[in-house]
Amino acid sequence: MRIIDAFDRGADTYPHRSCLIDRDIDLTYREVQATSHAIALALRDMGFAPGTKAALFSPNSARSLECLLGMLRAGFVWIPLNARAAPPELIHVINLTECEIVLYDAEFESAVEGLKASCAGVRSFLCIKDPSDSFGTQLSPYHGHLYPELTEDPEGLIAIFTSGGTTGLPKGVVWPPRIFETMLANFWAALPKRSPPVHLAAAPLTHAAGAIALMLFAEGATQVILPAADPLSVMQAIDRHRVTHVFLPPTVIYMMIAHAEVHNFDYSSLDYFIYSAAPMSVDKLREALAIFGPVMVQMFGQVEAPMCCTVLTAEDHRLALADERLSHRLASCGRPMLLTRVEIMDEAGALLERGERGEIVLKGNLVTPGYYKNAEATDAAKSGGWHRTGDVGYRDSDGYLYIVDRTKDMIITGGFNVYPSEIEQVIWAHEAVQDCAVIGVPDEKWGEAVKAVIELKSGKSASEAEIIALCKARLGSVKTPKTVEFWESMPRTPVGKVRKADIRETFWSGGDRRI
Repeated sequence: MRIIDAFDRGADTYPHRSCLIDRDIDLTYREVQATSHAIALALRDMGFAPGTKAALFSPNSARSLECLLGMLRAGFVWIPLNARAAPPELIHVINLTECEIVLYDAEFESAVEGLKASCAGVRSFLCIKDPSDSFGTQLSPYHGHLYPELTEDPEGLIAIFTSGGTTGLPKGVVWPPRIFETMLANFWAALPKRSPPVHLAAAPLTHAAGAIALMLFAEGATQVILPAADPLSVMQAIDRHRVTHVFLPPTVIYMMIAHAEVHNFDYSSLDYFIYSAAPMSVDKLREALAIFGPVMVQMFGQVEAPMCCTVLTAEDHRLALADERLSHRLASCGRPMLLTRVEIMDEAGALLERGERGEIVLKGNLVTPGYYKNAEATDAAKSGGWHRTGDVGYRDSDGYLYIVDRTKDMIITGGFNVYPSEIEQVIWAHEAVQDCAVIGVPDEKWGEAVKAVIELKSGKSASEAEIIALCKARLGSVKTPKTVEFWESMPRTPVGKVRKADIRETFWSGGDRRI
């Protein structure tokens, strides 16, 4: 199944329903479907054939989604470009994926001018929206015509996503059609439709919000688009548009629940408030449940097995709150979804029993076949038919998965293995803490010493001694940070993850070793 087939299902079933709402723009499914055909025809007549690698470089907007649908209808391979990435990373991704055309928003005109000299393989940089709306004018002759349906290649490519890029240059993760099919099936099995879907796309459409939008198209979802995940704008939009589905990373949720106006809006329309992309504080999760209701849903995945590996359902959250014996499940990312196997593996490649800690491994059609033209990285991520995630975790006796940490984030201090996420959970519980990151820093005595870097809520205060005492009481001396620093803000990726690599660099740069 192609991604465009899912959209067409929604358009054919709900042609008059609002499809894209972007500020003063409100387009029906029939209108968007017609525009996607026009875009596909125009791109074909520019000389671009099915299989063309095409990048979309734009902030969240209705026009960018229309262009994406047109690219997909034309059989192009989608290359999502991070709208906030630095030029060297953009150049790397464009060249790595052998991109031939870049469709970009007028907002990025100056950035594109800087890319042209370093991206010789790109045949065309096409502005999709400018003050004179020349792109729309170019499409006019094609409206009313249909792009011929293409034969699906089960082993072909529909997209090349990039893997994080928090350390080093990103790798290209290839997506054949089966990945989208499996993600779609897993998603709808875990989150059945309760009402006509209205999706708030506030997080970047190049990330999880985009994947959710594409999956929700199949049921005729209205996509309400915000340019950015501003907490107040998100709360206002949920209330105004009667939003049923929203995805946000924990960092944005923290800002929402700490906002002075959080209780001034109606969230009763929400069916599913999805959080993912980073661990979430259990204490802040409890706050979110109290504010937004029993609608929180956690999903676990990664670009190599997108989003739908495990799910902690809204019902799981409700039961964990209602029964103290199940409260530990709030720290879990749930159980495997319908079509994805999840296990724990040791360093020797053996699968472990329930309760034992090791690397989380995955198997199934959701998993990428590999990295684009990078056999070495592909081989390194595979083990006996399993995909190695790089995450450390365990499954309990009921099959719930708990992520302990990233393998590369583990701290070895005085010979003990310390997992930062366990310490971060304790620090997040402090009423003054907005966000935190725990890392290992060089230490002559311990090899690595545990350090906490904390961002406080506006107007709140805390001391190093106070944080250390809290951790020592909850965790004991080995896991307690030796030092604490308070930063006004921490470096983050465009999807809200704290860049621990950047924080580590502050303390490790100039040294003889990195561990």
